[in-house]
Amino acid sequence: MLSRLLKEHQAKQNERKELQERRRREAIAAATCLTEALVDHLNVGTCRCHTKQHTPLEPSDKQQLHALCHTQTLVLEIGDVENWARSIEMDMRTIATALEYVHKGQLQATS
Repeated sequence: MLSRLLKEHQAKQNERKELQERRRREAIAAATCLTEALVDHLNVGTCRCHTKQHTPLEPSDKQQLHALCHTQTLVLEIGDVENWARSIEMDMRTIATALEYVHKGQLQATS
């Protein structure tokens, strides 16, 4: 009787293992199908973007692109002028400090 229970138990375990293995294979197959579907969907969007990048620009698009580039150049030039102005300001402060130092030194020498 004990050996029969052991055999039944082992048979049930084998059935469970087979069921678990079958479900695992089904899950892997489903995940593979899902992954392929997602990649295909993304590839369609990527292909559209790629196609749009290689189409010739409309005249209005060219004008907007030119205006954007010109604006960017102007902004960079404004930054250059701002840096130049800061540099000049620092130089002027250095000169003013030096003149004050010299002036104070002359006042003390005459006193």
